[in-house]
Formats: sequence, C-alpha cells, structure tokens
Amino acid sequence: MASTVTSKSSRPGYAQLLRTRGAWTFLLPGFAARQPFAMLTLSIVLLVQHTTGSYGAAGAVAAATGVSMALFAPYSGRLADRHGQRAVLLPGVLVHALSAASLTALALAHAPLWALFAAAVPTGASVPQIGPMVRARWGVKLQDSPLMTTAAAFESVTDELTFVLGPLLATALCTTVAPAAGLLTEATLTLVGGVLFAAQKSTQPPVASVTHARVEHASALRVPGVRVLVVTFLGIGSVFGGMQVSLAAFSESIGEPGLNGVLYGVFAAGNMLSGIVCGAVAWKSAPQRRLVIGYTGLALAASGLWTAHSVAALAGLGLLVGMCIAPALITGYTLVEGLVPAGARTEAFTWLTGAVALGQAAAVTVAGQLEDRLWGGAGFLVPMAGTVLALVTLVSLRSRLATRSHGRTVARGVGHRTPVTVD
Repeated sequence: MASTVTSKSSRPGYAQLLRTRGAWTFLLPGFAARQPFAMLTLSIVLLVQHTTGSYGAAGAVAAATGVSMALFAPYSGRLADRHGQRAVLLPGVLVHALSAASLTALALAHAPLWALFAAAVPTGASVPQIGPMVRARWGVKLQDSPLMTTAAAFESVTDELTFVLGPLLATALCTTVAPAAGLLTEATLTLVGGVLFAAQKSTQPPVASVTHARVEHASALRVPGVRVLVVTFLGIGSVFGGMQVSLAAFSESIGEPGLNGVLYGVFAAGNMLSGIVCGAVAWKSAPQRRLVIGYTGLALAASGLWTAHSVAALAGLGLLVGMCIAPALITGYTLVEGLVPAGARTEAFTWLTGAVALGQAAAVTVAGQLEDRLWGGAGFLVPMAGTVLALVTLVSLRSRLATRSHGRTVARGVGHRTPVTVD
C-alpha cells in the first residue's frame, strides 16, 4: 500500500502528520478510548483502600490487574491481527465493563481478598489495547514514510497526556463523588470509547489473506528483535513503577504528601517535552544506534535517583529521567515497523506495552518492599537495576534490531519457513 504522505523527502513534522488522509477518524475516538486506561490502577487502589483500610491489599489487587493485562495483551493483539481490531474490541470492552463493575460491587460488599483478586484478573485481561491499535493504523497509513518516527512520537506524547489527565480524573471522582466513582467511570468510558473506535472500520489494518495464514498464526515474539525490545521496555516499566512508589514514600517521609503529584508531574512533563522534540527532529542516524544512546542516558539518569535527598534534586533528576524515557519508547516503537510484517504489528506493539505494564507491576511490588525494609529512598534502586540490566541486554543483542529494507524479505521466525515478500 502506498503511503498517503505526499513527499517522502519533505521534513517530517506534526502538521504534516496530522494532514494524513483519514487520520482524524481514528485519532479522536482513539484518544477517548485510551483515556480510561490511565484511570484503572489508581481507581482500584483508592476503592480497595477505602473498603479494606489497607494500602497493601489495594496495591496487590491493582498489581494483579496489571500483571493479567500484561500477560493477555499480546494475545489480544494477535487476535486483532488475525481477525481484525473490531472483532476483538467489541466483545473485549463489554467483558471489561462487566468485570470492572463486578470488582466494584465486591469491594463495596467487603468481599474477601481472594474474591477481589478473582475479579481483578479478568478486569486486567480485558483492557482494550487502543494504543497499539492506533499505532498499527499509523503503520498502514505511513508505510515506509519518514513520518513513522513522528507518528511514534505523537503517540508517546498522547500516552503521557492520558497519564497526566487520567489519575487527576480518577482522584477527583473517588474523593469528591464516591470511592467507586473512579472505577465505574473508567468502565463506562472504556465501553463507549471502545465502541466508537471500533466503528472506524475504514482505517483498521486489513486482515491477511488465507494464503498468508501461516504468517498470521505465529507470534511476533518469534522475531529476535522484538524479544530484545521486550526486555528494553521491561526496564522502562521498572522506572514507572519505581518512581510511583518511591516518590510517594519520599513525599510522605518529609511530611508533604501533596508533593507526590507535583514530583510525578515534573517527571511526566519531561517525558512529554522530549517526546514532542523527538518527533519534530528529522533523524539521520539509524534507530538502533539512537536506541542504544538514548537508553544509556536513561540508565545513567535513573542510577542517580537514589542519591537525591532534597525536593529540588529529586525534581531535577526526575525531569531528566522523564526526558530520557520518551526517545527510548519512540525509537522502540519505530523499530517495530521494520522488524515485523504488517500482519503481526498489533501483537508486537502489545508485547511492548505489556512489557511496560509487567515491569511496572513488578517494580511497584519490589520498590514497596525495599521502602518498608531498608532506608527511605531504597525503592529508587529498582529503576537503576531495571534499566542497567536492560541496557546490558540491549547492547549485547543490538545486532538483532537490524530492520528489513523496503521490498526485501522478512527474516525468519515470524511463522514461516521461507521468507515472504511483505510489500
């Protein structure tokens, strides 16, 4: 399919990206549909803490939701590649709405913890993967266009915006309306937004023909480069999880719990700003090289967090860490376009977003234990360890990130014994 961009040689930019024919038809409903995603974890924490009186129980239930989402998201993406996004979204958002409503009812009824876990698993497993689906639609629109990096940056900024607005909305609903209002609103918005997004049939990626069934039935995780990116994104998830717990613990330790939102907002702002800049630059270096350089900066910045003992120092380091995350995320998503055939990209994107969620869930658990058992600020060791280990893996296996060229065959490992032409 030819790109809808008029000139491949023109300088990529957001204005040019947003003029892509048909883009707004999936961007607006996509933004509405992904907004509830950022509300889910905090809404569960606030509801379960209110009904049980325990932050430990609330965090555990929320972590169960995150783990189940991470484990089931790639399967959801694979089904979307095989049967179409609409076929997966419509039943998925219905299951999610029912599961979230069940979790709400059980929490309000003071059900035992095991019952909350039982409801949390399907709630997380059925979270609609709107972000990866939007990225897959960009891939169809912008095949082999220099605007792919701009689109990846635009989606990263959009994700960060939802993670700024979502927690604010969840907190306001749970504290001013009712403890259950956040989760019920999340379920409602997911159902309505998901249906609206699914209705945009003209822009969803085409389902592969029967002759390519063997390619479609294989997992994108069989591509070596995707496995390297999964480890890389696990490290990014460790930053998100470690920062959430450790910033809250730091703010509590100095008697200023309200600073938690401010400090995390600075971190998110750094991410958004660098994402905007990254998408506006016409990059000439190879994405593999950019990923290694950017991730090295992330590991170095994250390694200094545990040394910060003042609000100013922590805010400065948090801003720097946030500024290093966006380039790594954007470059990783950009590499998928060259590593994976179009018929498996939604699944590949969900492996990456699932890796972030899984790394975040693990980091929340470990950082919380470190904060309780060791010294204040020990939780910041988690982002350091996660990014350093991921960087070692990335540097060691960076050759597996070599992307295919236009019109050439795809490397083996995507479910076929002989290479096939994609374009």
